[in-house]
Amino acid sequence: MRQSESSRFLDEALRGLDGAEAFVAAGYGAELAGSEYRSCFENWDRRASVRVKPARTLAVSEVGQVYFPPELVPVASHPLVAAAEGSVERLLVQRLHHYLHFTTELEQFAVIPVTADISAGRAGLRLPRGMILDAYRITTDEAWHAQFSYELAEQVALRTGVPAVLPRRPQFLDRLDEVGQGLDPDLRGLERLLFSIVSETLISAVLADLPRDKRLPAAVRELIRDHAEDEGKHHAYFRVLLSHFWSALDARTRRRIGPLVPELICCFLEPDYRAMSLLLLDAGLPVADAQGVLADSYPRREVLAEIAKSAQSTVRYFREVGALDDTATYEAFAAAGLVD
Repeated sequence: MRQSESSRFLDEALRGLDGAEAFVAAGYGAELAGSEYRSCFENWDRRASVRVKPARTLAVSEVGQVYFPPELVPVASHPLVAAAEGSVERLLVQRLHHYLHFTTELEQFAVIPVTADISAGRAGLRLPRGMILDAYRITTDEAWHAQFSYELAEQVALRTGVPAVLPRRPQFLDRLDEVGQGLDPDLRGLERLLFSIVSETLISAVLADLPRDKRLPAAVRELIRDHAEDEGKHHAYFRVLLSHFWSALDARTRRRIGPLVPELICCFLEPDYRAMSLLLLDAGLPVADAQGVLADSYPRREVLAEIAKSAQSTVRYFREVGALDDTATYEAFAAAGLVD
C-alpha cells in the first residue's frame, strides 16, 4: 500500500475517534435503557434445527409419492392439466422445487441482510442487547433453511428425474426492488426491513399444513416441520421488532411508509405467476393453454381473499402499533382487502 493511502486512512480514523463512543452505544454492548425483552431463543442451542436436527434424506421407497398437496396448487385441478397423462405428477414435483427455491431466495436475499444489519448495529434502531444476540441466531437459522432447501431440491431432482425449471428471480424480489425504487431517497432501505417483518409474521399454509400431510415423502414433511418450528420463534421476534421500528419513526415518516405495507404483503403472498407459467410449460402445455389455465386458476377476488386470510396476524400487529390510525394507511389496507 502506498504511504499516501495509509496516511489517508489513518487520518480518517483519527478524525472519527470523536464519534467512536456513539458507535459503541448503538451497537456492541448496548442495552436500551428501560427496555424489557423476553427472548424466545433461550433454549436455541438445544432446539434450533441447525443445532440438533439431522439433514433430511429422501428414501428410495418414497419415489412416486405426491410431492406437494394438489389442493394448494390451483392449476393442478384444471381440466387442461388433468387431461395430459403424467402432467399433474410432474407439475407437483416442480411446485415443490419452486417452494424450496423461494425459500432459499427469501432467506438469503430478503431476511439475512436485515438480520445481519441488526446484529451489527447498522439497522438504525436502538434495541435491547438480547435482540442483537437473537438477530445472530436468526441469521444462522435462515442460512441453514436456505441450505437444507437447496439440498433437498437436489435430492428431489435426482430421485424423480425432474430437474427444477425456475425463473431467473422469484417474482417477489423484482416487486420488492420496484417498491424501493419508487421511494424517496431518504426512505430507501426501510422497505427491506418492513418486508422482513411482513414475511416473518405471516402465517404460511405450507408451513402450517404440510408437516401433517402423510401423502408427502417423510423427508419433505420433516424438513418443513423443522422450518416451521424455527419460524415460530422468528415470528415472535419480528413482532417485537415491529414495535421498536414503528416507535422509532417520526409521524411524517410513518405516514409516508405506512401505505406501502399492503403492497409488501401482496409482494410476499401473491402467487408467482411467472414461476407458475414455467411450471405449466414444463408439464407440456402450449403457451396459449398455459395462459388460459393461469387466468382460470387465479381469479383476482379469490387471490385477494387468500392473501387477506394469510395476513391476519400481520395486519393485527400493524394495528397494534398504531399504523392503521393514519387515514391514508388504513385506506391502502382497505383497498387491498386486508381490512373491512
